[in-house]
Amino acid sequence: MNLSAMSDMAVLKELGERLRRHRLNLDITQQDLARKAGVARSLVQRIERGHPCTLDGWLRVLRVLGVLDQLDAFLPDPGISPLQLARLQDRERQRATGSRGRSGRKG
Repeated sequence: MNLSAMSDMAVLKELGERLRRHRLNLDITQQDLARKAGVARSLVQRIERGHPCTLDGWLRVLRVLGVLDQLDAFLPDPGISPLQLARLQDRERQRATGSRGRSGRKG
């Protein structure tokens, strides 16, 4: 499925349907899911119908369904780009100046 070609509302509807099917496969009622997630049943209904809702509500529901870790596949950590790494290495100290600890130096 090409989600990028879909409208935002169509993507929400698809994600809500996927979540609903997953919940049903686990044999969990909307009420039980809501209670375990600490959200209102109406929020679970809104998510499953593809209506906009808060991200924290989604996260609570995904955690209870045991699929929160799948977000890592959805948005993996990009790490440090080679360009950023090179910039950081340029800032690393290359040599000692000897300016620290001069108080004990004889002069």
